[in-house]
Amino acid sequence: MVLPLVRDASLVWAASGVVGVSFGAISVAGGLPVWAPVVMSLVVYAGSAQFSAVGLLLAGSAPLAAAATGLLLNTRLAAYGLAVADVIGRGRTARLLGAQLVTDETVAFALAQPGPERRRLAFWVSGLGLFAVWNVSVLAGALAGRALGDTAAYGLDAAFPAVLAALVLPAVRDDARTRRCALAGAGVALVATPAVPAGVPVLLALTGLALYSGRPKGAA
Repeated sequence: MVLPLVRDASLVWAASGVVGVSFGAISVAGGLPVWAPVVMSLVVYAGSAQFSAVGLLLAGSAPLAAAATGLLLNTRLAAYGLAVADVIGRGRTARLLGAQLVTDETVAFALAQPGPERRRLAFWVSGLGLFAVWNVSVLAGALAGRALGDTAAYGLDAAFPAVLAALVLPAVRDDARTRRCALAGAGVALVATPAVPAGVPVLLALTGLALYSGRPKGAA
């Protein structure tokens, strides 16, 4: 059961590695010391929040402003945590460690699995692997620094969204309620994108959950 999950999760890990290298390189090329993106990845461990915080720091913003922005972007993880509360496990240690591994990708990967046991295993396999790959790739990118040049020119930012879309498509296709919420949330995010800071449209997309009503699939 583990090997198929590792095989499927490896696609997410590969995309994470590409983006992690980009983040590390951008941070160091912008003037931050090598240790800064590495420590941030270990402690914060949130790709979008890390990119936003570093972007603000490199633009001259105060550290408190950068931290506040990252915290705002990560508020969506509270909803994700509720979605996988039973999947993570009931022990205090499992919940503490599992909370650090809650990301868009691990939640999507876990909830796409059939059955509670497989979902729990998928969460931990994908979460631990993603954490390891992200941090190693950020270190590699930070050490490479300016040698990589302009990472945006390689289109690295498209890798993560593409893999995440592939993870959620089955749920959107098979469940009418999920599809309704996803389309509504995507519409809100699309309209808001030109008017709000980067990352905020993702939070606004959660308003689509208001449409999650009706009888669950398969209910009598």
